Amino acid sequence: MHPVESFHHCPQCGRPTPPETRRSPFRCDACGFLYFFNPAVATAVFIRRPDGRVLLIRRAKNPAMGKLAPPGGFIDIGETAEQAAAREVREEVGLSLASLSFLCSAPHSYVYSGLTYPVLDLFFSATTEDDLVRIDRDEVTSLDWYEPRSIDPNELAFPSMQTAWREYLGRLTG
Repeated sequence: MHPVESFHHCPQCGRPTPPETRRSPFRCDACGFLYFFNPAVATAVFIRRPDGRVLLIRRAKNPAMGKLAPPGGFIDIGETAEQAAAREVREEVGLSLASLSFLCSAPHSYVYSGLTYPVLDLFFSATTEDDLVRIDRDEVTSLDWYEPRSIDPNELAFPSMQTAWREYLGRLTG
């Protein structure tokens, strides 16, 4: 279900909204309240160490629990994408990044608790000299450093990650 479908009442004036009027943008006929359902924004980072191996985690939560993913997460209000990428990497795996470069973006439909959130995923590539990882068990069940060509993109948690992984691999050989 798209978030607009759960707006049964106008959040400003409380007027009931009939199902046929629940579309994006949300517009209340009574008070004129207008709400645009823009995507949430998330970051993910493909981290490479000096031997060429890339870090991937196993997700500890749904959606896609148990699937491979680069460390990452949602951008907080007031944060840049780069700040969020570094923070998420620190929180999930305890690494500091030596470099960070934008890779690509991809839209994503994130289904959580019965709602479908439109998300724009921003992917980065990075390097690290750090080998000492610290796993946040709430977010990550395990991690490993993989030879990039050994990963089947279909093993990654979301289609946006699969697209970004293909882009990442293309740049490694480019």
